[in-house]
Amino acid sequence: MGAGDLWAEVGVVKDTKQESASGRGGGGSPVYGLGFIGAVAWNWQQAAPTPRDRAMAVLKSMVWPAFLVYAAFRALERSTADL
Repeated sequence: MGAGDLWAEVGVVKDTKQESASGRGGGGSPVYGLGFIGAVAWNWQQAAPTPRDRAMAVLKSMVWPAFLVYAAFRALERSTADL
C-alpha cells in the first residue's frame, strides 16, 4: 500500500476528475441574442445620426431587459396605487 493510497483511504486526497456540468446555462440564450439584435435595430433607428447617440443606442440595447422590468414594475405600482 503506497502513501497515496493511504491518504485516499482516509479521504485527504481529492479526486482529480472533472465533473461535467449538466443542465443549461443562463443568460446566453439565442432568444436574448435575437432580442439584442432587434433592440439595436429599433434603438438605432430612433437615435439621432450623431456618433454619441448611436453609441448610446447600442448601450441601451445591451440592457433592454432592465428597462422592460423597470417599466413593468412602474405599471404594477400604479395599478396597485389605485386600489
